[in-house]
Amino acid sequence: MPGLIAAYVIESEGELALIETGPGSTLETLRAGIRGLGLDETKIRHVFVTHIHLDHAGAAGWWAQQGAQVYCHPKAAQHLINPSRLMDSARQVYAEKMDVLWGDMLPAPAERVTALQDGESLRLGAVNVTAWDTPGHARHHHAFVIGDVCFTGDVAGMRLAGTNYLSVTAAPPQFEPKAYVASVDRLAAADFQKLYLTHFGEVSDVAAHLATYRQRIQEVHEAVLRDQQAGLSNDDIRAAYHDREYALARCLSISEVEWQSLERSNSSTMCADGVLLSVRKESS
Repeated sequence: MPGLIAAYVIESEGELALIETGPGSTLETLRAGIRGLGLDETKIRHVFVTHIHLDHAGAAGWWAQQGAQVYCHPKAAQHLINPSRLMDSARQVYAEKMDVLWGDMLPAPAERVTALQDGESLRLGAVNVTAWDTPGHARHHHAFVIGDVCFTGDVAGMRLAGTNYLSVTAAPPQFEPKAYVASVDRLAAADFQKLYLTHFGEVSDVAAHLATYRQRIQEVHEAVLRDQQAGLSNDDIRAAYHDREYALARCLSISEVEWQSLERSNSSTMCADGVLLSVRKESS
């Protein structure tokens, strides 16, 4: 499905790096895309993943096994080296659809995984790639900064190219609204010229995008909190979340086809569960 998961190639003074890998199921599409740019995929020696969710890092182990060094958040490293727990959890969710949706996640050799601390940089040709600790979507989340642009992973949400609807990436179990808003504020204060979203593509209206996304994080959290306080069941909370998001998306001219794409990539049911888990943690 085109236009849902992005990976970015960085080229500087003959050195090549990859930011995000996508899942194992899209690896051949990614490799073909790199070759389509006239680049030699065997020269990609550095791979940066924002976090270890399968749509971002599922193919990282394959690149590591080809000899690339993989850079990640300190809390993500163990799951790249031994992805069995991550894969088992995903298989419980996706069952028989697991393989066709996500493919396999190969283990990365331990010596091929480097954890970057907040603010730590790697020199790539003439540029520095700097890791920013940006929790909220996940505690093991980095954004990567090069000059005045930022590769955001999921910390700046999901927006299909050419549309205005911003979908809050709130998959369980680590959606944390206060940390999320703080991460968005950190990006906003940096005055980046462009953001590059994993879902999906270039954002040039950076200030407006981040201001809107900050509000959206708070909106979904407050709405689910109200639903929970009103005593709604889990199923009713999921349905209410879906209906609110669908109404907003349609109001912002999202087509039915685009909505279905959004649901496949960042389903409202999954997000409702993530926000509800956060609400229950806060009240416990």
